[in-house]
Amino acid sequence: MSEESFDAIIVGAGLAGCVAAYVLAKEGADVLVIERGNYAGSKNMTGGRLYSHSLERIIPGFAKEAPIERKVTKEKVTFLTDDTGVTLDYHNGREQTAIEESYTLLRGDFDQWLMGKAEEVGAQFISGIRVDEILTQDGKVIGVKADGDELTAKSVILAEGVNPVLGEQLGMVKRVKSDAMAVGAKELIELPQQVIQDRFNLNDDEGCAWLFAGSPANGLMGGGFIYTNKTSVSLGIVCGLHDIGSSDKTVPQMLEDFKNHTMIKPLIEGGKLIEYSGHVVPEAGIHMVPKLVDDGVLITGDAAGFCLNIGYTVRGMDLAIASGEAAAKAVLAAREKNDFSAQGLSSYQTLLEDSFIMKDLKLYKELPKFMENPRIFNQYPKMVADIMQSMFTVDGSPSQPIRKTLMKHCKEVGYMNLIKDGFKGVTSI
Repeated sequence: MSEESFDAIIVGAGLAGCVAAYVLAKEGADVLVIERGNYAGSKNMTGGRLYSHSLERIIPGFAKEAPIERKVTKEKVTFLTDDTGVTLDYHNGREQTAIEESYTLLRGDFDQWLMGKAEEVGAQFISGIRVDEILTQDGKVIGVKADGDELTAKSVILAEGVNPVLGEQLGMVKRVKSDAMAVGAKELIELPQQVIQDRFNLNDDEGCAWLFAGSPANGLMGGGFIYTNKTSVSLGIVCGLHDIGSSDKTVPQMLEDFKNHTMIKPLIEGGKLIEYSGHVVPEAGIHMVPKLVDDGVLITGDAAGFCLNIGYTVRGMDLAIASGEAAAKAVLAAREKNDFSAQGLSSYQTLLEDSFIMKDLKLYKELPKFMENPRIFNQYPKMVADIMQSMFTVDGSPSQPIRKTLMKHCKEVGYMNLIKDGFKGVTSI
C-alpha cells in the first residue's frame, strides 16, 4: 500500500456516505468521497422524513443550520378505497427534545449541506464520476477504479445505494430479487406556503407526514405518501416490485389515480409539478442484509438493506446515518491498529449489533412476510370503510346494534382470517 493511499474512499454521497466522511475527516483521516451524480443528493428521491436522533448525536443542533423543511407535528394514516378514506389522525403539540423530533426535507438540498459539513472538516469530494470497479490484491480491497483512474485506499466504504453493483462484484451482495424490493414514484408539487398550511391545518413551520394503504398501490403491497415541505408537497406511491407484473395498472397510472382521488385532489389543486422521479427501495428488512465486512471494505446504508417499513412509519435515513457513523468508527479503530483486514474492521458489525439498527431489524424480521398478505391492502381498507359508512349513514331505517354492524362487515373478510391475520400481525411487531 503506497503512502499516497487514502485512509478511506467512500463510494456514494448519500446520507451514509456523507456522515462517514464527516466522522472520519473530523478525526483527521484522509478521506475521498466519489459521487456519480452531479452533486450530493442529486439522484435521491426520498419522500422524505428524517428522524433526527442519529444525526443529532453526531452534529448537535444540526436543525438550526441545515436546510430542513418542516418539523413533523401531524401524523396521519389512511385506509383508502377508490371512493372512501378512513384516517387515524394524531397531532403532537407536546414539547420534544432534539433527538425526538423529525423533519421533512428535500434530499438535493440537505445532502449538499451535509457533504459541505464533511468538506469543512477536511473530506475531499468529487462528483460526476462513476466508480467502475473495485481494486483488489490478494483478495483484499485496495481501492477503486473510477473514470479510468486507479485510486488506492486502506479501506473502501460502499454507500452506493439500493442497487449495490460494486457489492455484487465483490460477491458480498447477492443479486437483488424482486420480492425484496419496491418501486416508488414521486412528484414534487409546488404550492404557496400559506396554502399548504391552510389545507393541512398547520402553523408556521409545522409539518405533516401522511401514509395511505389500499387503493394507491392498486390493492397490491404498498401504499401512498404525502409529506409537506415549506412551499411544496412530496406526493408519491410505493408498490412491491414483484407485484407489478400482475397489476392491471402501471405505476404512473397508480400515481395519477392517487392524485385524482376525491380525498387527495383538493389538497394539491392549483399546484405546479416541479419534479418527477422514480426509484427502487429495499423492503425485505433484515432478510436482505448482506455480508457487511470483508478485507478492506464495508457496506452501509441502503446498499446494506438498512430500511424499515412497519406500516405506520417508514425509516431509512436514520439507519443510513447511524450505519455511516458505525462504518467510520470501525475504520478509525482499524487505523489505530493499522489493520484493515476483515478482522481489523470487525468492530463495524459489533457497533451495528449494539445499535438500534440491528435490534430494530431483528424486532421486525417477520413483518415483510406479513405485509405480503393481500387482505391488508384490499379487504381490510374496504372493511373499515364499510363499517364507517354503516355507522355514519342515517336513512330512516331502524338502527342496528354496533356489534351487529361490526360482525356483518367482519364476516365479509372471514372470522378465521381476522384471527390469523391479527395474531400474525401482533407477533410481527
